[in-house]
Order: sequence, then structure tokens, then C-alpha cells
Amino acid sequence: MSMIDGEMQAFALTLEKFLDHAAKWRSNAEVVTSREDGRIDRITYADLRDRALRVSSVLDGLGVKAGHRVATLAWNSQDHVEVWFAIMGMGAVCHTLNPRLTAEQLASMVIHSEAQILIASADLAPLARKIMDGAPGVTKLLVIDGEAPESQTLAPLVDAETRHAIWGQFDETAPCGLCFTSGTTGAPKGVTYTHRSSYLHTLRILQVDGMAISGADAVLAVVPMFHANAWGLPFATPAVGAKLVLPGRNADGASLARLIAAENVTVCVGVPTVWLGLIEHLEATGEKLPSLKRIIVGGAPMPPALMERIEQRLGVRVQTSWGMTELSPCGTLAPLSAPAEAAVSGRPAVGVDLLLTDADGVALPRQRDVEGHLRVRGTSVIERYFGFETSATDANGWFATGDLARIDAEGNLIITGRAKDLIKSGGEWINPAEIEAVVCALPEVSLAAVIGRTHPKWGERPILLVETQGQVSDEVLLASLKGKVASWWIPDAVFRLDRMPLASTGKIDKIRLRTEYGAG
Repeated sequence: MSMIDGEMQAFALTLEKFLDHAAKWRSNAEVVTSREDGRIDRITYADLRDRALRVSSVLDGLGVKAGHRVATLAWNSQDHVEVWFAIMGMGAVCHTLNPRLTAEQLASMVIHSEAQILIASADLAPLARKIMDGAPGVTKLLVIDGEAPESQTLAPLVDAETRHAIWGQFDETAPCGLCFTSGTTGAPKGVTYTHRSSYLHTLRILQVDGMAISGADAVLAVVPMFHANAWGLPFATPAVGAKLVLPGRNADGASLARLIAAENVTVCVGVPTVWLGLIEHLEATGEKLPSLKRIIVGGAPMPPALMERIEQRLGVRVQTSWGMTELSPCGTLAPLSAPAEAAVSGRPAVGVDLLLTDADGVALPRQRDVEGHLRVRGTSVIERYFGFETSATDANGWFATGDLARIDAEGNLIITGRAKDLIKSGGEWINPAEIEAVVCALPEVSLAAVIGRTHPKWGERPILLVETQGQVSDEVLLASLKGKVASWWIPDAVFRLDRMPLASTGKIDKIRLRTEYGAG
């Protein structure tokens, strides 16, 4: 008689289980939304799940089936969270659209995804209609977050729906989300997330050496739901029963300060430029935010001077991170157990592995305290882009991030630049990120960018563009670099900007800077 092994239950790692768990075990924990008129809407996880199930039934009645893509064009709100879980829970794919892109760009993405239904925030309905003009395959517009003329509002359909959909009747490897990259270094490409990849990503960021969110936290998600899954927060917060606080489209310093104070927010998450606006408001008004404990930043390098301002003014811990759309998006997080450093992006949690290579993808013989091209692989890392037959990884499964990086003796990742940002001057390479890091350490500098400008002799020469908050001369800016970078790296010119141009995801828009300042 042969041995019969025991067996564990088949438990598919699908995302609706996070909301199911919150509704059952943390049913009174809330999702809070700030509206443009100053109202604060709140709903429990139990009631949100009930509404999301009815949204699924509405979509089913409109012909949406498992595997179909449904596009959303919306801000961070309760309505958008309901739609997310409704689409994903029924096995369809949520294709998030970035409202800061043009109608032509968004129409191209929707044509590519073949979405037939578009769900949009009321104030974005005019943009949604322009998208539909360019993407005739979209035949239905549903409006959330209010009402819009000549549009059908989703809320009455949900209120009238009596059926409750059945969630989770699909494999855990099924796709759940589609997000196009920001396109800051090339044409946008679609990244498909699966239930399994996003489920494991959620468990990873919840670790103590990750975002370390617990049921005692109130989490303000300023990072947008329309890009890279809002860093996984709409899944992580119900997973532990934390309060999820959503700012709508109100991401200015004054609005965020009011919301943090009113909801006793303990953890804020967003790109550095958002926290620059918050700290400028608090410095101007003298307001305090006693509940706030941590600010998690990513998406762009954290200027050391800004990090110091935030930590000293608010008495909070700033937690740096690194990731990208192709990583779902979190790759590394600076652990709370280590001293905070602006340049350090932290260590990867289990499920993510890092590799430094040369420009040809050959692994460096040393992986510590040397600079190389960063590659990554893991449970939530892209295998191939949406619509592509070829793999995005090498033969060993490593994805080339396009970043230059070092890994220190403790395993901490330090991003040192972008390979595509490098400036070739007289046949030699200049790394703008190293120059930017030095200049941004000056307390008078809010944001800095270095780009290459066409030069008749050297091919390219670096120039420095800065947004400052105090009086500082060009001579002082350039003098800060002496002895810290090679003398021939020092920029040829300094340009002052009232406001640094930002791309759709809050990063400095270097494509625009090169267009406006790079021709010489």
C-alpha cells in the first residue's frame, strides 16, 4: 500500500479576500474620503463590501465578464475603491487611467486594452468623453464621485441593485489590473498585475521591515490609485483593518493638513513633492499634526534637506523606498529598525531579489559597494508587457530596471541615477543624480534637476535647474559641488524655476526640461 500524503486546503490568493476579511473581522473600520466641497464621507468595510458586490452585479448586467477590461479615470475616493474591488472580485481587469495625461494618450491606451466601459469621476467626465471620441470601442460611460451632465451616474444603479455577485470564481493567476508606465523615459507600456502577484505584494509590504501598517493605523493614501495600485494600499489597509483615508483630488498642503488632523492620521504615503507642499503650509501657519508618526515616500529621490525639514518640523519618521510600475510597485523599503537616510531606499523583503550587472547585463563579480545596472526578479515582478509576445526579462528571469545603483554592506539599496539620464560629455559619462543629491542637501533648495545641454565641442554639458525656498546665489550652488564631484561635472549654467515641472506621477519632468532647456 502506497503512502498517502496529507494535503492543505486550496486557498486561491485572490484580492477580494482582503475586503472579505475586513468586512468580517474589522467591520467597523472605516474608509474616509475628502470631497471637494469640504465634506467628509465615511463608510465601514462591511458596508463598502456590500456596495462593491452590487457594483459587480451592475457590471455583470452590462455584459462585463471575467477577463474583460474595465477602465477607470478617477481620484482616490470611496467610490473608486468600490469599483476596484467590484471589477477585480468578479474576475475582470481594472485598467486605471491617469487623468494628468492627454485625451489622445489615454485613448491610445484604452484602444490597446479593448475596454468597453469607462468609469470616471464626475469632474473628469469631459476628459472621459474626449477619450471615447478617440476610442470608439468604449461604448459606456459611468460616473462616480458626483454627477455629470449627459452621463449615467453609477450610484443610483448600485442603490437599485438587489443581487449580490459571487466573487473569486477564478484562478489566482488571473489578471486583475492593468497600468501603463508613466512614459517619463519612453513610450508608455502596459503592466498587467495578477491576483497572486498583488496578494503576495500586499503581504510583503505589510511586514515589520516594510510599511509595517497595523489595524491601529489611519493611513492617508496620497499616492494615486490611478498609478501602480496606489502602492498596494487599497489592499493592505483592509488586510489589517486599518482606516484608509482618501484625499479625493485635494492634494494641496492645506487640505492634507486638515485631513490629517481631522482623521488622526498616523501614516502618510506619497511622492516627495506632495510633502514639500505640506511642510510649506505648516511652516507658514505654525500648525501641528500630533497624530502623525510616519511619512513613506517613493517615486522619486527624497532631497535630504526636505527630509530633514519634515522630520524636524513634524517629529515624524520619513521612510524611503524604491520601486516601479513593473514591480507592483514596491521593491525595497527602508526599515524602521535602521537610521533614516535620504539616499537609502532600504532592503528587499522576501520575494524580491536584486542583481547588479554591467551595461551588457553580465553580473558584477562583487555585489556590494560597487555601482552597477540594477536588475530585479520576484513574485510581483513583470514577465512581459501587455500586448507583447517577447519576455521583458533575460534568460534567468532578471528584469532590467534602467536604474544605476549600489548595494551597501548591510544590503541597503542606494539608487545612484537612471541610465537614460546619463550625460555624455567629451566621451565621458556624467551622472546627474550625484550632482542633484549634493545641491538638494542645501537647505535653500527645494528641488533640483541636472540635464545635458547640446554643446558644439563636448557634445553635451550639464546645466542645473533649481526651485529654491530662500536666497542662494549661483556661486553658492556650484561651490557646494567642489570636492564632491569631478570638476568637469560642475554644471555650465544655473536656471531658476518658479515651479519645477512635474510629470503625471509627481516626478520631475526631465523630458520637458530637455525640450525647453537642452537644445543650447
